[in-house]
Amino acid sequence: MTFRLASLAVLAAIACGPAPASAQSAKPDATPRFEPQPFWPKPLPENWILGQVSGIAVDKNDHIWIVHRPATLLDDEKGAQANPPATKCCVAAPPVLKFDTEGNLLGSWGGANKGHAWMKNEHGIHVDASGNVWVGGNNEGDQILQFSPEGKFILQVGQDDGTKGSMSTTRLGRPAHMVTDDAANEVYVADGYGNRRVVVFDSKSGAYKRHWGAGGAKTPHDDKLAAYDPKAQPSPSFHNPVHCVRLSNDGLVYVCDRTNNRIQVFRKDGSYVKEFKVEAQTLQNGAVWDLVLSEDPQQRFIFMADGANGQIVTLSRETGAVLTQWGRHGRQPGQFKWVHNIAIDSKGNLYTAEVGFGRRAQKFRRLE
Repeated sequence: MTFRLASLAVLAAIACGPAPASAQSAKPDATPRFEPQPFWPKPLPENWILGQVSGIAVDKNDHIWIVHRPATLLDDEKGAQANPPATKCCVAAPPVLKFDTEGNLLGSWGGANKGHAWMKNEHGIHVDASGNVWVGGNNEGDQILQFSPEGKFILQVGQDDGTKGSMSTTRLGRPAHMVTDDAANEVYVADGYGNRRVVVFDSKSGAYKRHWGAGGAKTPHDDKLAAYDPKAQPSPSFHNPVHCVRLSNDGLVYVCDRTNNRIQVFRKDGSYVKEFKVEAQTLQNGAVWDLVLSEDPQQRFIFMADGANGQIVTLSRETGAVLTQWGRHGRQPGQFKWVHNIAIDSKGNLYTAEVGFGRRAQKFRRLE
């Protein structure tokens, strides 16, 4: 027991700096700090193993949902699937899994050949206020799918109808992420790896409503772009991928322009508000992979997943100022290999998902 407690203290120091003497003594506006929870989630049943974890979300009941890519397992990770089995371990878990805050598995479902559409390459997950689960894919032809909490197919948003480009009103271009505005019955899509826009659909019918590009442009283009140059003027276009979209309590839309190392902020009609540059010198894969807003009513903080640099960055939502940076590339708890997505629960705990050879989800308990 002594060793375990000492180990946790070391992990907290690695990930977040020295722990506070007392959480109760912290100022109300103090920058949040976190401690990795190395035993979350608990071991999976039925000899299951995860591939690249390409999406993570928290629902209104503080259940944590992930989507992963079973097809990314290496041969020596799925020996038990062979006929006859080549090794004792392992079997790919179903692509969608639900956990509680303690890491217990509560449910799982999904995959191809289930009588409904499925993605070629799973990418992004969101749970709306009704508990319905939205998942997407970023391969050519992949669109956005909505399911009941139990995995019953409800709706497909976007049609692989042969149209192309960021001006299409019917087809998504390798979408990365989605979020619902439940009061307005709308779903916003970060679209994405092929297109360069945010596009909004009716979340009940799937009908197209509006879209825009960087800076609020109503006619985003798909012309070839020069590679990102930190010394150049800010790009008037999103670069691929447009990797995340989030909504704030006060009606703003936050978009991850990953390769351009910036967060752009809009009103819901697509009018441009401002942008924040983050880790502007980053060249490989870009820094701005995903973000969530803090759980306080004013949402004073942005927590940003920086996949290229293997860290979580805390920003002031008002000014974009960087307040803390923690984590590094690595495979130990509190470290990251391509941290791809981030989620937050009602108590302010953070959850992360890793693709590439990270292939895991982590929990970070809020300390103050």
